[in-house]
Amino acid sequence: MPFQPGQSGNPGGRPKASARVRDAAREHTEAALQVLIDIAVGGTSEAARVSAASAILDRGYGKPSQPVDGDGEGGEIPVGLTVKFIRPPAIP
Repeated sequence: MPFQPGQSGNPGGRPKASARVRDAAREHTEAALQVLIDIAVGGTSEAARVSAASAILDRGYGKPSQPVDGDGEGGEIPVGLTVKFIRPPAIP
């Protein structure tokens, strides 16, 4: 049954459990960051070091934006279509 105008689809709001999980995770932010630093600096796998370094940078500076352009230099994306109708030759 659809919701009536002005009626919330989630009248109880966000579940309290998710707030508890978020708060518990935030209590370990410094330890988790130190683990990422340890892996980025001394990890035995190159993939693990790159992943840890990326996670550190994302948290410190935010994820990089991904602009959309047509040529990699910021040029416009062509938006058009040309249709050419070709008639078959007339049959004598």
